[in-house]
Amino acid sequence: MTQPPPPPPQQPPQGGGFGPPQDQPPQTPPPAAGPDLGKSPQPGYGYPQAPQAPQAPQTPPPAGPQNPPQPPAGYGYPQAPAPQPPQTPPGYGYPGQQPGPYGQPQQAPYGQPGYGQPGYGQPGYGQQPGYGYPQQAMPHPPQAGQPGGGKKLNAQLLIIVAAVVAIALIIGGGVWYASSGKDDGKKDDTASSSGGTGGTDDGNGGTTSGKEKAPSDPSAKVLFQVPAPEVKNDSTVVVSGSWLTDKAYVKSGIARIVGYDRDKGDELWKIPLAGPVCQASRHVTDDNLTAVLYQPAMPTKADPSHGCSQIALIDLDAGKKLWTKTVKTGDQLINFDNITLSGKTVAVGSTSGGAAFDVSGKLLWSPKPADSCYDAGYGGGDNLVAVRKCGSYDQRQLHIQTIDPKSGKVISEYKMTEGIEYASIVSTNPLVVAADVGDSAGDGSGISDFFSIDGKTGKLRTRISAPGEQFAARCEGITRVEACNLLAVGNDRLYLPTEEHDGTGKYSQTNEIVAFDLATGKQTGQRADAGDGYTISPLRMDGGNLIAYKRPPYDKGGQVVSISGTGFKETTLLQNPATDAVRDVETSMSPEYSEFLYADGHLFMSKVYASKRSTVRDKEYLAVGFGTK
Repeated sequence: MTQPPPPPPQQPPQGGGFGPPQDQPPQTPPPAAGPDLGKSPQPGYGYPQAPQAPQAPQTPPPAGPQNPPQPPAGYGYPQAPAPQPPQTPPGYGYPGQQPGPYGQPQQAPYGQPGYGQPGYGQPGYGQQPGYGYPQQAMPHPPQAGQPGGGKKLNAQLLIIVAAVVAIALIIGGGVWYASSGKDDGKKDDTASSSGGTGGTDDGNGGTTSGKEKAPSDPSAKVLFQVPAPEVKNDSTVVVSGSWLTDKAYVKSGIARIVGYDRDKGDELWKIPLAGPVCQASRHVTDDNLTAVLYQPAMPTKADPSHGCSQIALIDLDAGKKLWTKTVKTGDQLINFDNITLSGKTVAVGSTSGGAAFDVSGKLLWSPKPADSCYDAGYGGGDNLVAVRKCGSYDQRQLHIQTIDPKSGKVISEYKMTEGIEYASIVSTNPLVVAADVGDSAGDGSGISDFFSIDGKTGKLRTRISAPGEQFAARCEGITRVEACNLLAVGNDRLYLPTEEHDGTGKYSQTNEIVAFDLATGKQTGQRADAGDGYTISPLRMDGGNLIAYKRPPYDKGGQVVSISGTGFKETTLLQNPATDAVRDVETSMSPEYSEFLYADGHLFMSKVYASKRSTVRDKEYLAVGFGTK
């Protein structure tokens, strides 16, 4: 669905903060053929692949640093065996051919590249036998100064890429803005990558405008930087999860969650945790409550995994942990794989089944030992949707269930075709599910098709074919059913970015965002161009408008734009500085492999992993904030 990551980015500038501009030669990726944007979906699983254009000479970029270390099975990054060995051939969600039991890491070429999930980059977290899933490898973000792109990986490496998680994105895993709007009694998750219907009908098939308004001057400056936390030994620790409220930018660190003044970066509060964060909810309540999963203790060499058993409710305004809960099966703590929030309900899923709590701390439901099916995970937001797995590996069937968040009662159900092992919840309102049918995506994106489902009746509205060689969205889906990024849903449409292709300039690359009608499955004809040298990615919906980020070419700063839901007119909301030092930091965090938040003229980018610095001279950041002047 999106091209595999190129070499790792250049590190941020040495010393304290950003320095003066440095001369830097242009960096240009090789050209590649682009998709046929005007083509409607064809029957089957995808379009024919576009022919590749001849490769032109490439201007070599400056040498980057050594590849980030491969995460070991230790400090905050444990591995675990899966509950059963898969019976299907290797594909999305399975490691490549390797000796040893399922779930053991494989030494791969090119520094274990893989999918970071902006904002969605999390590996397996110390699950105990019977509750675990494959250990994931650390993703490689695109190289600083390059817009991204590159050749597709070979088949063996694609399998490895397919088994890797990150995150996020952004957008994705654990990246949401808590706005003050209360149109439907629920928090408006305006940093959502899955969006919602958003806005009101304008009578012309579109919706009214959103809350984000263009400033008189979109030029932005660096507001502050959060230094990367110190990591012991050669470990890699998950630091996924970030939120933006009216007052604070909140980011998880190593076994803690910290609130920062969103303009100055001053630390407002800090919540210590007993162990590293495993997963962070993407949603918040009306009063800025959210939820996280974390380990009960810090990993050590002797005991590198304590399981992901702790469920906590966090008050983002007060900076307090309101409660911590656990769930047992017999006398054994359940280690959960994912967490979400819908209304006043916190829901967690695992291979042992799902559980839910009211924000008061009351247990609403928990796994039943006699069940022949189990809730592997949930999608939250406007509605609560379960991905329920039934049957054995060779006869697996996924049930997509819209459920009452207070009682767990099933409202509607759609049964997916047997043989589809994993599914991801892209949006709960309208209900959109992504899956890699028959492992046909071929690029580790986890998506070959989207399923538009009527959440009230459970009937399939339409199925949208989204070939991996043409579109750049991605979902993890193996254990984190909400881990989708580089896409958005709103106006009863699905917004997808195309893969990069030739621009108009010499060696330049670019892409577009196109829209699909969720009632018919056809493209609407709307298209938002990134501009020569830029790559555009959806971040979230803003009412009826689409908020998108433009990753810059070698000589410009990135942009945040608003795209109207009716005419697809682009309005620049934020323009980052074009100096080398600032751009190096900006491009070290990409929408594919980092968490992105935008609201009220503020753009925050943050990493989802912390690791030991490659050299003592490197200056690395956990997060960086930009704001309009």
